[in-house]
Amino acid sequence: MNTPSSASPAPALRAEGIVKRFGQVEALSGVAMQVANGEMLGILGDNGAGKSTLLKILTGFHRPDAGQIYVRGEAQNFTSVDHARSFGIECVYQDLALVNSLSIFHNMFLNRELLRPGWPHLLDHNEMRHRAIEALTDIGVNIPSVDVEVGRLSGGQRQAIAVARAVASNARILLLDEPLAAMGAREAGLIIDLIERLKARGDIAIVMIAHNYAQTLALCDHVMLMQHGEVTYKSAAKDTSVVELLEIVRREYQDARRK
Repeated sequence: MNTPSSASPAPALRAEGIVKRFGQVEALSGVAMQVANGEMLGILGDNGAGKSTLLKILTGFHRPDAGQIYVRGEAQNFTSVDHARSFGIECVYQDLALVNSLSIFHNMFLNRELLRPGWPHLLDHNEMRHRAIEALTDIGVNIPSVDVEVGRLSGGQRQAIAVARAVASNARILLLDEPLAAMGAREAGLIIDLIERLKARGDIAIVMIAHNYAQTLALCDHVMLMQHGEVTYKSAAKDTSVVELLEIVRREYQDARRK
């Protein structure tokens, strides 16, 4: 029998039996997943598979119709995005939620601006600038100046700023929605390096939604494939391949055509 000191720690995030309906449409049918600190889970699937709906449930944007979410072993029923954030869950969506006309450091503190002591209506620009530099340096993001407008950055740099903002907000469970979509090799490399540095810290669990099987297998410790609101395949990344995953999808298309 294991003693409490030798027992494995609970996953950072776990979901069991998640069901979500929109009217007569069942978008998720008993989905289960988990990810531990220092690990990365890749969620693959075509459009309409249910990936985004699951992500929105994990962030508190949607409430499940059935099932349970656990954070570090404790059952939670999120009532809002802010409620989920209070448990260290942050999501970086494809649109990044950055304001192009604002500087990098202003974007880092968007909707959580710092005010000058004794001056309740004046922003503390110097402190925000200083903390933004610290946050970017801490995760190895090299930006020449935090005063540059975000609209002047490359796609990879913008993605890095959005990820850095989430981490600086004390994220312990980081959800990434297609972070490598529509990027060239050089820009994708920037984000891959950043994700690998975050994994190496060991104190953050990462979940990534993706379409690119090869990138996902290279980055993630575990992968799961979603089809029509269900998880149809799970594996350690080292124990599967792009060929195997594509074969599962190919069989689905063949079965659909026969019906």
